[in-house]
Amino acid sequence: KTKTNEVKYKDIFFNIIFPSIVIFNFSIKVNLLIRVKSTKTQISWNYMDGPLKNLLVVDLTRVLVGPYCTMILSDLGARVIKIEAPEIGDDSRKFGPFIEEYSAYFMSLNRGKESIALNLKVEQDKKIFDKILSKADILVENFKPGTLEKWGYGWENVSKKYPKLIYASASGFGQTGPLKELPAYDMVVQGMGGLMSVTGQPNSEPTRVGTSIGDITAGLFTAIGINAALYDRQKTGKGMYIDVSMLDCQIAILENAIARYLAKNEIPKPMGSRHPSIAPFEAFKTKDSYIIIAAGNDRLFEKLCELLAMPEMVKDPKFSDNSSRAVNMDELKTTLENKLISRNTSEWIKDMEKEKIPCGPIFNIKEAIENPQVEARNMIVKAFHKKIGDFKLAGNPIKMSTYKDEKTRGDIPDLDEHRVKILKEFS
Repeated sequence: KTKTNEVKYKDIFFNIIFPSIVIFNFSIKVNLLIRVKSTKTQISWNYMDGPLKNLLVVDLTRVLVGPYCTMILSDLGARVIKIEAPEIGDDSRKFGPFIEEYSAYFMSLNRGKESIALNLKVEQDKKIFDKILSKADILVENFKPGTLEKWGYGWENVSKKYPKLIYASASGFGQTGPLKELPAYDMVVQGMGGLMSVTGQPNSEPTRVGTSIGDITAGLFTAIGINAALYDRQKTGKGMYIDVSMLDCQIAILENAIARYLAKNEIPKPMGSRHPSIAPFEAFKTKDSYIIIAAGNDRLFEKLCELLAMPEMVKDPKFSDNSSRAVNMDELKTTLENKLISRNTSEWIKDMEKEKIPCGPIFNIKEAIENPQVEARNMIVKAFHKKIGDFKLAGNPIKMSTYKDEKTRGDIPDLDEHRVKILKEFS
């Protein structure tokens, strides 16, 4: 009877119980595999693939200069966690234009980022922030100098805890100098940086550059500094502090204007569309609009004169070389326009492009965005917002052979949207 029962139990085990265990284990593994795979797919969809992949950026910035910098880092593959003020969020969430109640301004700069609302004056929130910061590679902030020091997050304190952290500060006037504690916006540094003094038409009122170049250049220089610091960290194993001033960046891009003053002690003035030392290099009237002609050397000017059926201009002492043309810009412009007004801009461009003479129309924003060249370069992409759906925005002008330039960017975050996810990950 015992042997019979033993055989019976063996049959039950091998024919029923054991296969059930195998099937159960297999189903668990498949389930786990599916979950892991789906999680990876979601993450890789939201984060861009690029050379900064697997780097974590803590983004303490708002409005434009800082978010522009961290947007570049995100486009290059970094994961960006945006720390925002509770209830208020980034100031730019209140800037127009709006789609429904959502700021297109904010959305254009913060695609692909995660948002969590933290008050760094509150102890509980500081503990959460510390946990995130302990895993970070880069911290970017654009508070007024001294603000983070008051909260215990200045460079000296943070670098002791996290010696590999790259800490970048972008501010109006930098961390040193007599103006360091003053606030600044783009318009302020455009004025103080000399840029507005050379922008606009002669004798016109002060003219702001059409985009926020004070913020954007500082964002670009901060991103450049961060990437250089990452390379340095590979060699030294140490992080560093990066201090970028919006005013400094305006001085850095004055180009010909600063060279003219430092070399000749001349104070440049607005010249409209002209270049101060190259001619012809400006906008000229045509029959229906304007055309940009940039004949940057004597050979190009000769080709231009041949195309315009004005070969005698090349032999004229007033126009025979660039230096002579730069002295006689007014007469040169009048002479060329007398010919150019006989045809439409598109007709001239067609002929000049055949001769490889640098030229172009003056597009409005609609025409610029709809230019087939812009489309071919994937410079208008889209990001998803859970309430308004797909949102079109400017793409990344950096094209890299190793990484695909995707047509879709990561999602646009609502304020504090990723709190649960981030708390779970960094608990």
